[in-house]
Amino acid sequence: MALTAEQQSDIEYQNAMEAARHANQMALQAKQAKLEAVRLAKEVLIENARSKAVDSRDVAAADITVFAQTLVAYIDA
Repeated sequence: MALTAEQQSDIEYQNAMEAARHANQMALQAKQAKLEAVRLAKEVLIENARSKAVDSRDVAAADITVFAQTLVAYIDA
């Protein structure tokens, strides 16, 4: 049974909407993964700093960013 032009158009529209929804969901998940990587990097670096001498315990934002990027790259690989 062949579909009418209108039915085919509706199916194509639904497929396009589903593809857009899926792309947005994937983008949101990627952002959430990056946020989680930043949180994890911060916690790890701060916890590791506790074993250092008091005068060398500082953790810079750049350190957290670099470590988070490393984690994201590892996950994406």
